[in-house]
Amino acid sequence: MRRLAAALLCAALALPGGALAQDRTQTLADIRQELSVLFVELQRLGRELNTTGGATGTGASGSVLQRMDALEAELQRLTALTEDLQIRVDRVVRDGTNRVGDLEFRLCELEADCDIGSLGETPNLGGVEPTGAAPIAPVTPSGGGEGPQLAVAERDDFDRAQAAFDAGDYATAAAAFEAFTQTYPGGPLSAEAHFLRGEAEAQQGSWNRAARAYLDSFTAAPDGQRAPAALTALGVSLGRIGQIEEACVTLAEVGVRYPNDPSVAAAEAERFRLGCS
Repeated sequence: MRRLAAALLCAALALPGGALAQDRTQTLADIRQELSVLFVELQRLGRELNTTGGATGTGASGSVLQRMDALEAELQRLTALTEDLQIRVDRVVRDGTNRVGDLEFRLCELEADCDIGSLGETPNLGGVEPTGAAPIAPVTPSGGGEGPQLAVAERDDFDRAQAAFDAGDYATAAAAFEAFTQTYPGGPLSAEAHFLRGEAEAQQGSWNRAARAYLDSFTAAPDGQRAPAALTALGVSLGRIGQIEEACVTLAEVGVRYPNDPSVAAAEAERFRLGCS
């Protein structure tokens, strides 16, 4: 990842001055937005941890057995609430830590004297590891029975963007997927939405925007199902905008990270086309 990050940084620095200044402005705006979203998430989590003062007991009456049954039911209810809260806390920790790490990388890109290789691993928010009691599994757009459940609005928004993409309306699809990732940052479909946004941009020949979308998809889920294809497409996009050296480095990483994935063949074919050593 460090070698890949360095290649991407070189690609950014190789852009013309006006384009680089525009990218910096956009990046700073993105950072401010993501920090605001993260702050709101942490505030909401803090409210979840505050008591409402509403604990009044079970109100059970009757025989000893009836009261025991009522206490057992209340205990089960409270246990379920505790487990649900723990899952939400773990998800905020993972998502927040990933976002902070991404912000550190982006800020380092903007600083002339920053060494990306010295960033190291981002510590978890709160200084503790997630419990792992209920890991968040990735969800594919097929809507199978595995993985976390999506909110109805989240699924509808994704399906609308997908419908525009399937209909060949790539401009609408790209805008819809971008809006989706801003509305549901860090959600189970984020990596897929970023990837399809990249595909929509690529269909329009917008290779700079496609490269950003593929990079977002890869960083959102580097071990996800779409990661090998996203990394390959990122390398292809870099080649299309003339960043040949960075494209070769990126495409070489596909075989290193995912040696058994079908994307390796496509990456190697593109490396041959670009004349990579």
